[in-house]
Amino acid sequence: MSDQHHPTGQAPDADHPDTDLVPDDSDTDIGSTWLDRGIVWLGKKLSLIFAVIVAISAYEIARRYLFDSPTLWVHETVTFMGATLFVLGGLYAFATNRHVRVVLIYDAVPTKVKRWLDVLHQLLGLAFCSMLLYGSWFMAKDAVRAPWGAWRLETSGSAWNPPFPAYLKVIILVAVAVLTLQFILHLIRDLRRVFQGGDA
Repeated sequence: MSDQHHPTGQAPDADHPDTDLVPDDSDTDIGSTWLDRGIVWLGKKLSLIFAVIVAISAYEIARRYLFDSPTLWVHETVTFMGATLFVLGGLYAFATNRHVRVVLIYDAVPTKVKRWLDVLHQLLGLAFCSMLLYGSWFMAKDAVRAPWGAWRLETSGSAWNPPFPAYLKVIILVAVAVLTLQFILHLIRDLRRVFQGGDA
């Protein structure tokens, strides 16, 4: 790899050829697959919703404490929006390789072993996602269909009673499905690195 293509503008360390696999802090949020890059692009757009959350929270505070006229909708809306962003934030963290990992063993082994550990990581992740898919499917199904089969959205049960619980459970199901696809693409990438060498 030439210097101009390396994220830091420096040549990779010859003793640690995989150092360019870890995102560089000076050029963050670069995904390694087409799906990762799409998630990063969407995540940056959706992050603006945090500003909306702050704005409507300030509106509620003003209504409540200045005019003694609290709203019915702000608290549940902010909760739903925040929860959605946190769910999608997991996809963003995985896409940018910023999820929490224990690297005590990983950092101490040779490059070839690291590549096999990467494969194992993806396989274990897929196993975990299969369980999440199973659980989230039934959770989402129960949130949008009544026990007798009619379509109906689960609501919050409050005075306003929005269907946010149903929406959030469907979003969780979709997010888990996308995470599963992420793991599959990462597994393909890591298997190529094992059998072809380098950063194929």
